[in-house]
Amino acid sequence: MRVLDLFSLARPEWGVGEVARCLELPKSTTSELMASLADERLLARTAKGRYRLGWQLFELSQTLLDTTEFRTEARRLMEELVRSWGETVHLAVLDGVQAVYVEKLQPTPAIKICISRTGARLPAHCSGVGKVLLASSEWDHVAALFEDQGMSALTLNTITSLDLLHKELCKVREQGYALDEEESMVGLCCAAAPIRDPAGTTVAAVSISVPAYRFYTKEKDYTDAVLDTAWRISESARPKPREFSNQEM
Repeated sequence: MRVLDLFSLARPEWGVGEVARCLELPKSTTSELMASLADERLLARTAKGRYRLGWQLFELSQTLLDTTEFRTEARRLMEELVRSWGETVHLAVLDGVQAVYVEKLQPTPAIKICISRTGARLPAHCSGVGKVLLASSEWDHVAALFEDQGMSALTLNTITSLDLLHKELCKVREQGYALDEEESMVGLCCAAAPIRDPAGTTVAAVSISVPAYRFYTKEKDYTDAVLDTAWRISESARPKPREFSNQEM
């Protein structure tokens, strides 16, 4: 896992020696590890003897997405939201203190203001979906993670104080939604709401991303729309009452 975690968009290709130096492992051990990962298709060798991520990871990620219970119904309702408003819509889950996008839908033609992609990660403290997901977690656990990993600032509006984040998450819990007012990207805002399982536990968040100049004039409308979509996705996960036939009655 330490080897696989090195690969990124900024650096998609690594040599054995580079990995060995980075992880402070013997070169022979690193060579064996990477060869084994390549045998299992988790890594792929290039013509120059270097390594890139393998297609087995893509297959595993597709299996994960396709077996995520709420995703299929969520996509249908997200498509309705995109058609109604002509804006980009995201579905995200929480991994530590990062929001992971498991679905992204955008209008056609797409306005390329939102550079996210399915599988991308964003610090949870500066995104609408992230704040919704953090608000459902125990604060002591959240605070400990941020104290360890820090709170980076993506824009001048990003919250970088634990005290301010705590107040923000209390507000999110109270009002039932979160806003990102140019906190992750200048010129982009979003409204996000929680998706809950039948037990009432927040399992994901859905958001609508809107250019700031449009968002500020219709903030309530966008918020109401995403709240309605989140509620409908949550309701779709609830067991349906059984319908009895006349013979059974």
